[in-house]
Amino acid sequence: MAVIGFQKKTEILHSDESRKKLVSFMSQQLGDTTPQHWDLAAVTDKEGYCNLTAIAYWKSNAEHNAWLDKSGFSAFWNDLKPTGEVGWFMEVFSPSMDRLETVFSDNDVPEGIAHMRESVSGPLQEHVYWGSMRDRLPASQTDSLVGDRMIISKGDEVSDSGSKRIHVAGKSNLAMIRSGQDWSNTNSHERELYMETMHPVLVKGMDFLTYEGSAVGCFSNLFMEVVDIDGSSESTDKTFGLGYFDDMASLEGWSKQHKTHLDIFGRFIQYAAELQNNVQLRLFHEVMVLQPEQQFFEYIGCHPKTGMLASL
Repeated sequence: MAVIGFQKKTEILHSDESRKKLVSFMSQQLGDTTPQHWDLAAVTDKEGYCNLTAIAYWKSNAEHNAWLDKSGFSAFWNDLKPTGEVGWFMEVFSPSMDRLETVFSDNDVPEGIAHMRESVSGPLQEHVYWGSMRDRLPASQTDSLVGDRMIISKGDEVSDSGSKRIHVAGKSNLAMIRSGQDWSNTNSHERELYMETMHPVLVKGMDFLTYEGSAVGCFSNLFMEVVDIDGSSESTDKTFGLGYFDDMASLEGWSKQHKTHLDIFGRFIQYAAELQNNVQLRLFHEVMVLQPEQQFFEYIGCHPKTGMLASL
């Protein structure tokens, strides 16, 4: 899974040259090295920078590495220089299968890594209880997955990151979660109910992780909107949170104990009851708990709170 994108202080238009460059790299048809799936997503981050990000998936490191060469992206990346106007970032996660889990409320429409699925396991017993996320990870059966706990700093070490290319080393048992929502298939009644009651509570939870997440071990969180690649629609009715936690226990702690997540969970239970469990809203998440060598982070001309720069 590669998170590749750029940021700037001004609005990113469809005609933006950096946007065209990013989309062109992802859209190339290169046989087995072509990404199996990719999404384009946008967000204005907590520093007020507009970010456009491609999140792409390959079945193996070999296919990803081949894409870097064949697409020309590797040469492009290595030639990039900090400009003070556009910052670029690349974050790559290469989990072994025992360190990855993904679940869906609807098996008919795949999201993210599930576009590479060969089959679906069916309903899970390890679901809807605190700790079920950990139980779905095979690695947790023999490993407590303790990470490098977050040390809150002022970020002075990278205050001039906008003029640098910075590589950030991987962390022990870093926990990555991508958790998405898709209300494009809802009827008018459910759409109104979601937008008026469920979505605002979700936004509050995402805002907490974005602006105050360091209090619960969250290095970085972005609540992103999926955007049309060709720009033909103003909205896809799809969002997701992308969060990096110092370890799984911190992610579990926020979800089990913090009011913002308890409000999300409680509101969804009410939401489903009000719809008599006839819910068309589609939900998914994918979680990776990664060893240091399974992570790659590099930032070129980005502000110091971008991604894992915030961990320095």
